[in-house]
Amino acid sequence: MEEYHDHKECLQALRPIRDTLDIISGKWKLQIIISVNAGNRRFTEIRKSIPKLTPKVLAKELKELEQNGLIERIVTESYPVIIEYFPTDYTSTLDQVVTSLQDWGENHRRHIFGTTHTPAEKSKVTETTNEQNKIISSK
Repeated sequence: MEEYHDHKECLQALRPIRDTLDIISGKWKLQIIISVNAGNRRFTEIRKSIPKLTPKVLAKELKELEQNGLIERIVTESYPVIIEYFPTDYTSTLDQVVTSLQDWGENHRRHIFGTTHTPAEKSKVTETTNEQNKIISSK
């Protein structure tokens, strides 16, 4: 007969992780936070800094990040109205998380590909190097 195990400890450990992932998960949220931290303040600056991010999705994600206290939206009443986004002091609490994710991602690329570049990126680097070598050798 199989013994029943109380999974209360497991659930208590998973709850804060689930909460964290609910707030920062998805394809765009961390990229938006990184963009705003890098100094992109206007909507168009943020959108241009993140390839393939649509205006509709950016607006939705900014609103959610603002609701969770990670982005502050400042409206300056002028003509035209200026809307800027700033990281809050609370955003800096994610610095260690972002650094850990970046380190893990680089290690994972090395583990899988033997480099920090994907095969497609590695091919582009090789092509560029070959082109540069041709130019140098023709001189």
